[in-house]
Amino acid sequence: MTDKELMEELSYKRNNAYLKMTESEKKEMNELCDGYRVFLNSGKTERECVKEAVKMAKASGFLELDSVDSLKPGDKVYKINREKNIFMAVIGTDDICNGVNIAGAHIDSPRLDLKQNPLYESMDMALLKTHYYGGIKKYQWPTVPLAIHGVIYDTDGNKREIVIGEKEDDPVFVITDLLPHLAKDQMSKKMIDGVEGENLNVLIGGMPIDAEEVNEKVKFSILKLLNQRYGITEKSFISAEIEIVPAQKAKNVGLDESFVGAYGQDDRVCAYTTLRGILDVDMPKTTSIAILVDKEEIGSCGNTGAQSAFMMMAITELIEKVNGKCSLTDLNRTISASACMSSDVSAASDPNFPSVTEANNACYAGYGVALMKYTGARGKSETSDANAEFVYSIGKVMDENGVIWQTGELGKVDQGGGGTIAQYVANLNMNVIDCGVPVLSMHSPFEVVAKSDVYMAYRAYKAFYAASF
Repeated sequence: MTDKELMEELSYKRNNAYLKMTESEKKEMNELCDGYRVFLNSGKTERECVKEAVKMAKASGFLELDSVDSLKPGDKVYKINREKNIFMAVIGTDDICNGVNIAGAHIDSPRLDLKQNPLYESMDMALLKTHYYGGIKKYQWPTVPLAIHGVIYDTDGNKREIVIGEKEDDPVFVITDLLPHLAKDQMSKKMIDGVEGENLNVLIGGMPIDAEEVNEKVKFSILKLLNQRYGITEKSFISAEIEIVPAQKAKNVGLDESFVGAYGQDDRVCAYTTLRGILDVDMPKTTSIAILVDKEEIGSCGNTGAQSAFMMMAITELIEKVNGKCSLTDLNRTISASACMSSDVSAASDPNFPSVTEANNACYAGYGVALMKYTGARGKSETSDANAEFVYSIGKVMDENGVIWQTGELGKVDQGGGGTIAQYVANLNMNVIDCGVPVLSMHSPFEVVAKSDVYMAYRAYKAFYAASF
């Protein structure tokens, strides 16, 4: 063996996934990404993602967990929590108390939420006040065509689902920005201060009603339209959940169509591939579970976030219906023996901004799914740190199943960082590692991922479900 050959054998080198894939794999990749773009267009909120997941689950033979009294190997069930979480399971042939394999992704994304009293008029224009949700660059949101999604109760107490701005003939909405001719003061500010959160106000109308006795004629016009179309009044906004999201559709990016560009790919790219992976599970040895959660972008809090008891309650119910009972010992034994992939995205190294990543430990678009031993910020703050045994086991599963993967961290040590749901799962005394797709322009209104990485994420989750640890 030559020194060059020995160096090749001893050293670690990433592989561009496109160079390693066969033509049949590329065809499967493109078919997967076609379905993924449909999912992105249909699921721009967490509620919509759950609806799409339920459709896909039912089409694959999954039944509601509440509708069955007992479970046996091969059974497929799902459970919904407040229309914002979905728990899915395929029962394995092994004793469930020997552990389960869980892949968990989040389906919330950075956006703008309407305030509870949002509608106002200024300069003969009607606008909506917002409160941004999650970590956004505020300057990216003005001048982007926006859509309105959400639920609101009408005056008769009926819950109404609202989606405006997604159809071709729908109007869209916008946050206006200052023209450069008059923006000297604005552009002299730091970027973080260039657009203030309180000024992310959405333009919703500008045609006044000719009503002499009414002062706010444009607001009156908008209220009449809302009442005529949806049966709501201004008071209806108090209890409503209305989200403002980009109106553009998911698109192929690049002359070679090697990327997918869309809003909400953090973390719906992992949610979709996690979902597709469990739909393809048939009769596993280890019980396979997928869970899609809410609120990750604001700390995984609340009764629909990863810190809620929903997953543990669902697993308890699962054990009861498999074994006829579930003691605290049964639950503890199951959880301690379980393995979890925190299915969340990583930051792809960007050739326009190479200084924020460290080349040897960065993730690269097109180089396969990314395993991250730890996330966190500046000294691994607020992270779980997967142990050597579990990292090795996961890497072995990937290699044995032909999954092209890489490893990395979320930027340079002192640069910043971020968190996932991994720490909350680890707190339950479960082995967990982050595994997901590298993303360019993360948290922007139009994020970008490589199709090969989407495909390898699907392959990774599918292999994980079939594995034993």
